[in-house]
Amino acid sequence: MTVTFEKKRIFSLRTLEDTEALGARLATQFRQGLVFLRGPLGAGKTTLVRGWLRALGFDGPVKSPTFTLVEPYEIDSVQILHFDLFRIANPSEIEYIGMLEHLETSQLQFVEWPERGDNHLPGPDLDIQLEYDGSYRQALISVENVKEI
Repeated sequence: MTVTFEKKRIFSLRTLEDTEALGARLATQFRQGLVFLRGPLGAGKTTLVRGWLRALGFDGPVKSPTFTLVEPYEIDSVQILHFDLFRIANPSEIEYIGMLEHLETSQLQFVEWPERGDNHLPGPDLDIQLEYDGSYRQALISVENVKEI
């Protein structure tokens, strides 16, 4: 069975639970690829990843990789990496930390703050912009390199 996706879609997120639920919904359709997560501090990037990982069966803690730069997860022998480039001062640091090699060896990768990587990163399969919308949040999801699953 083939599922096709709209190229862009906006989701309203009124609660943290809504953000986790969106991550869970995406997990049912995207189990591999490169996902860029954009948005200001506190917009819900790690919360969305938490919902995604929970839907894939991960029940351990899901924390922001702001200080570690990367948090690895393994679910049913599937390697998943969650990067945070907020603290990257120079895009060339991506090569120094071995990020590009890790992207090639894992099945699913989340990258927070991908704009800090400048042109050193490959294009995403999914690009998610989380932003504030008054007292709520919204997610603009762009399907980039995935035509159908």
